[in-house]
Amino acid sequence: MSPSRATGANAGPDPDLDPAGRVDWLRDQVRGHDRAYYELDAPVIPDADYDQLVRELLALEHAHPDLLTPDSPTQRVSGAASAQFAPVQHRIRMMSLDNAMDSGELRAWGDRTARRLDELGLSEAVDYVCELKIDGLAMSLRYEHGRLVRAATRGDGRTGEDVTANVHQISGVPQVLSGDPPEVIEVRGEIYLPLDAFARLRAQTEADNAVAEAAGRRPKPLPANPRNAGAGSLRQKDPTVTGSRGLALWAYQLGEVVGIGAPPTHSGALDLLGSLGLPVNPETRSCATLEEVYAFCAHWVEHRHELPYEIDGVVVKVDDLAVQAALGATSKAPRWAIAFKLPPEERSTQLLEIQVSIGRTGKATPFAVMEPVFVGGSTVSMATLHNSDQVRLKDVRPGDTVVVRKAGDVIPEVVGPVLDLRPDGLREWEFPTLCPSCSQPLVRPPGEAQHFCVNPECPQKRWAAICHFASRGAMDIEGLGDQQVQLFMDLGLIVDVADIYSLDYERIGELRGYGEKTIDNLRRAVDASRSRPLARLLFGLNITHLGQAGAEALAGALGSLAAICGASLDDLAAVDGIGPVIAESVHAWCADPVNSDLVDRLVAAGINTLGPERSVLPQTLVGSTVVVTGTLNGFSREGAVEAIKARGGKSPGSVSKRTTALVVGAEPGASKLAKATELGVPVLDEVAFEWLLSTGEVPT
Repeated sequence: MSPSRATGANAGPDPDLDPAGRVDWLRDQVRGHDRAYYELDAPVIPDADYDQLVRELLALEHAHPDLLTPDSPTQRVSGAASAQFAPVQHRIRMMSLDNAMDSGELRAWGDRTARRLDELGLSEAVDYVCELKIDGLAMSLRYEHGRLVRAATRGDGRTGEDVTANVHQISGVPQVLSGDPPEVIEVRGEIYLPLDAFARLRAQTEADNAVAEAAGRRPKPLPANPRNAGAGSLRQKDPTVTGSRGLALWAYQLGEVVGIGAPPTHSGALDLLGSLGLPVNPETRSCATLEEVYAFCAHWVEHRHELPYEIDGVVVKVDDLAVQAALGATSKAPRWAIAFKLPPEERSTQLLEIQVSIGRTGKATPFAVMEPVFVGGSTVSMATLHNSDQVRLKDVRPGDTVVVRKAGDVIPEVVGPVLDLRPDGLREWEFPTLCPSCSQPLVRPPGEAQHFCVNPECPQKRWAAICHFASRGAMDIEGLGDQQVQLFMDLGLIVDVADIYSLDYERIGELRGYGEKTIDNLRRAVDASRSRPLARLLFGLNITHLGQAGAEALAGALGSLAAICGASLDDLAAVDGIGPVIAESVHAWCADPVNSDLVDRLVAAGINTLGPERSVLPQTLVGSTVVVTGTLNGFSREGAVEAIKARGGKSPGSVSKRTTALVVGAEPGASKLAKATELGVPVLDEVAFEWLLSTGEVPT
């Protein structure tokens, strides 16, 4: 596509004035994006923007049947075999699926299917199978006498690419089937890149880029997402590179079978695949009603990020193969299946400008100001760019069309520019030399990736520090939010965090919107914060590099704020969980006279400065790491964690190879369970957890 024509999903001829021209333009766009996605593994726009183009094309063809042609992208499976690999003809066509973009469209498909079943006299006792839609690369694996003899991509559904040599190098793909395999069995599945393998690939690319930059070579772009990285890893010219990337497989359907009768149901086919040693996704569910189908789809809208791999939807299929045959298919997709798409997490929009925010430690973070776009379940107009190195590496410039990503509650991030859409003459963005808040120099310390404003009087820095002190994770002062802090600073009521405890409530009462009840609630919240645990205070004091875990470690080991401030650098570094970087930062903070005066004023205000009392419980879990997931009957989530810590153990939020046990309650996190199974970590119910607490032993 040329930059002059590829100007966004809604560009091109006016659809109202020139439907024929718009159809031609849309078809050209879709074909170009198909080639970029399926053949080059280098998509230009996010999936959601592509879907928008296809859906508009479908709508125009429906409104103007005379414009529909057999070669339209809507009448065939997307994708084509590239010239890099030998072509493979599929014995049985590999079809794509129609999409339901929201719950309304999913229910509309369900209603259509129910009507068709009723017309065919097949409406009674029809079951459905729901499978997670893995964000990977569709694959056909042919086994003869139990041995893998050919692997091919889907391509256009009839002709794919022969990637056998590469797939032979993927440890997650069985090379020899177990059990009693038939003479020939073709397995359809998805090759994907797990999230931990994707993280390793990004880290390795960053390390390689550091070496390249030091040698004066241009760095490589960071892998944007697991799907593209996985597809690119599979299509390597050197199969050993493919084998090193950590690719995996989920098998989800049968193709050609010779030597045995194929199971009569899709769920039976999945059981057969599993019996032969092929990995079948454990989250697959059989549903007796469409309402169960809708509930399953709604569940994964909320829980998609608990998985150790990425999904972009749920595939729903009629279970009975005879019923599938009766329902039939269109030229492109079966009528007996639908792909319910989860809300898009990547969209493209225009980058209006790049600004810099100053955080509580003075860290200067560039962020993008964009045309608002709906992504990840909300409308986004700003997204982080992390630091100056990332802006330079991504090469985003004001005026670019950029891809923005928002996954769940994660802060929106700019993935990169759509270079095909970059206007001529855009200048590179340069990181400012002066703080946008106080106009003092921004400094980048040696070895740091960030720039900092080192001016202690910087208004933005002071505001962010006070907001952090009052936040829920620190002193939790309800009613003292960002806007209230700014108002009180503007009026001179607050200069630093100690001023919170000497607020002039009479003057506040003169302000609009501050009645007697509001002021009383604020006073109560401020007073309640005086008794917060020492770890909360330490975290709230805004000490560089000191997070919540480090604050808890210091409070538990040294017992008081006075002891922490009086400790030597070596004593601080000796605390378990406190390394030399954090120790040096805490020691320097305490040595600053301004901070010493602040501590004195907080003590005078009656703030708790004593750590937790030493536990009198038996220290049965010293050296143990116990992770908790789900809801327990006898413990709150916080209570279970405290019970572990009170007995000398640790309770982080994720499972690793160092985890002693995973305690599982109702509705556990799927990713933690999967990780525990992968690593062989013992999984305990609540009864076993209580035994572990009392004895320190993992029940066998």
